[in-house]
Amino acid sequence: MSTATRTDTQSPALHGADSHDLIRVLGARENNLKDVSVEIPKRRLTVFTGVSGSGKSSLVFGTIAAESQRLINETYSAFVQGFMPTLARPEVDVLEGLTTAIIVDQERMGTDPRSTVGTATDANAMLRILFSRLGKPHIGPPSAFAFNVPSVRASGAITVERGDKTKAEKATFTRTGGMCPRCEGRGSVTDFDLSALYDDSLSLNEGALTIPGYSMDGWYGRIFRGSGFFDPDKPIRKYSKKELHDLLYKEPTKIKVEGINLTYEGLIPKIQKSMLSKDVDALQPHVRDFVERAVTFTTCPECHGTRLSAPARSSKIKGINIADACAMQISDLAEWVRGLDEPSVAPLLTALGETLDSFVEIGLGYLSLDRPSGTLSGGEAQRTKMIRHLGSSLTDVTYVFDEPTIGLHPHDIQRMNNLLLRLRDKGNTVLVVEHKPEAIAIADHVVDLGPHAGTEGGEVVFEGTVEGLRSSGTITGRHLDDRASLKPSVRTPSGALEVRGASTHNLKNVNVDIPLGVLVVVTGVAGSGKSSLIHGSVSGRDGVVSVDQGAIRGSRRSNPATYTGLLDPIRKAFAKANGVKPALFSANSEGACPTCNGAGVIYTDLAMMAGVATTCEECEGKRFQASVLEYHLGGRDISEVLAMSVTEAEKFFGAGEARTPAAHAILDRLADVGLGYLSLGQPLTTLSGGERQRLKLATQMAGKGSVYVLDEPTTGLHLADVEQLLGLLDRLVDSGKSVIVIEHHQAVMAHADWIVDLGPGAGHDGGRIIFEGTPADLVAARSTLTGEHLAAYVGTGD
Repeated sequence: MSTATRTDTQSPALHGADSHDLIRVLGARENNLKDVSVEIPKRRLTVFTGVSGSGKSSLVFGTIAAESQRLINETYSAFVQGFMPTLARPEVDVLEGLTTAIIVDQERMGTDPRSTVGTATDANAMLRILFSRLGKPHIGPPSAFAFNVPSVRASGAITVERGDKTKAEKATFTRTGGMCPRCEGRGSVTDFDLSALYDDSLSLNEGALTIPGYSMDGWYGRIFRGSGFFDPDKPIRKYSKKELHDLLYKEPTKIKVEGINLTYEGLIPKIQKSMLSKDVDALQPHVRDFVERAVTFTTCPECHGTRLSAPARSSKIKGINIADACAMQISDLAEWVRGLDEPSVAPLLTALGETLDSFVEIGLGYLSLDRPSGTLSGGEAQRTKMIRHLGSSLTDVTYVFDEPTIGLHPHDIQRMNNLLLRLRDKGNTVLVVEHKPEAIAIADHVVDLGPHAGTEGGEVVFEGTVEGLRSSGTITGRHLDDRASLKPSVRTPSGALEVRGASTHNLKNVNVDIPLGVLVVVTGVAGSGKSSLIHGSVSGRDGVVSVDQGAIRGSRRSNPATYTGLLDPIRKAFAKANGVKPALFSANSEGACPTCNGAGVIYTDLAMMAGVATTCEECEGKRFQASVLEYHLGGRDISEVLAMSVTEAEKFFGAGEARTPAAHAILDRLADVGLGYLSLGQPLTTLSGGERQRLKLATQMAGKGSVYVLDEPTTGLHLADVEQLLGLLDRLVDSGKSVIVIEHHQAVMAHADWIVDLGPGAGHDGGRIIFEGTPADLVAARSTLTGEHLAAYVGTGD
């Protein structure tokens, strides 16, 4: 006892378990990182800053979060690991002090037509249980309210074995689902324009079918010719009713063609399965064009777009059915749930209420549960994913956020900051990749990467406090207090784009004239109706080029050169200079190294363990056959050209023997949008979000459009790059184009010639135009939230 008392009076020694209060990274080399070593304090909020492409995501997501997830996955059995994504160990010497990482990134949520906000957040699952318990009349279990579950009936004989006797008994099986049988739970039905499928004046053998991939030379031709259901030499307009039905709608039927057993199916069910069941954006461009031309989507006349069967819609609680509940604005639904006082389902009501309140708290109360998840913006999708973690009791977890302020009005950023601080205060480590000064300001610790982007980045240029960053002299430090000032004069519009009676989503019959020939910024709080107005009433018009935040789809074989179409003129120039075929200069075609098939690396699949990628020994990672590398243009071979940065290639193709005007024009546009540091052959999968959007913009700038619509082009842009973006927008307007930007960044608002402000709130509290005019008028009036924030922003700069 006495010894215990004596030691207690001395200062307590640090417990061994409390000494692990840092995440240590030594020698990180993922992507462009150059042997980066950092120490990140645990249970604090650390913000990673730096220009776009400086290596922030490579350090936070590609190294720290990836290794944490990999180590957790390894704790599961080999059987379970076989179903999980396999992650390779990042290129890093030492990683110590990692905790479980929860990643909340900007990846768009799945664009499956059956996925909604409700199904993605489990709110629908709870609502279904609620209606199955309290709904009157009672129609069945929770699956009876699920629009993804069809109703099934089956009957037949089953064999029952009892002791040594077997007995056949008749059995009937039914499962009640909530899926609308007409639209199969999609909410819309497809109508086909038959004239887009075939030319009825021709016969099949003459090439009547105009569907991509349905030529008479391939398998489809053999199936149609050998089916025997119609004469392939007869023009389609002369078909009998039965023949036309067999061509278009026949259900799958086994046939034998040239001695091979095959299945014949009508054109329309075949197109529905092969093209319409996929995400439209994932289709190849020519197939997407066909689908947009041939198929019209109309609201299902049976379920009126609710996706649910009649019985599911007939069961109600207090006069509301599940379709009405899902169509309500979430803030209203939360009120309705609070008004249900049913002790028999009390735990369910509490859990559902908390989930719905999390939506409101995070600023998404304006959504409804039936909103398709593919229509959410990047910022909305990221905040929807956060909802799962807000009420979590877990502590000592590392939360990793990728620009959580995307898509947020300055008014909403304060709310997001409070959420991040709350997660930290529960004892968690919060790592945030961010560019907005308002979000950087709340950091306990800042890691600034740079000094520039791409190969000129990948180093830690500052570590410390926000105050230290301000005086550090790094690009981020210098620009942290940047304030744009209002333009002394604004341009005069050359005309106007009229929008009348716009009522998409929450818009309330909006009439607005958007001036042409100037820079127009459409702004307002998140959920006020900006995207609904522009994408619903402007984007589809002739001459309008829309650059959105959707992800670029590309495999690890895709790179900036293939995506922008730059590789075509380069291949032709090489072919012309050497008198050979252009196909030789494609790593996906004849010129590919035969050992690695033009990938540059050989992948070894190790089942549930991370596969190993080794550089191909034959081509040393250059992706081409040795014979192809003997052909030169301007003293360089094709692999050396693909290794060039955009800036180098611009000089190379701009003059001298390698002068190629078509390639030079594309490279000019890439440099214009600030991608001069990218190498032409860098895989698209390694580009950051901001880089991908600017790559899209560079590609679209070649379009023949006269009106450009940009959806938050400052996403992923460093403060220093915003100036360059404003210069680019000015050049577009000065060249005679009209530019409409949906944006929250005050520097872009201050630079605009005309502002359209929507609001005053989100959801049904928004959807109205609350201001139209010049930025100076908006600041002078201070009549809206945007006006107040813009006035405060430019107040220090003037």
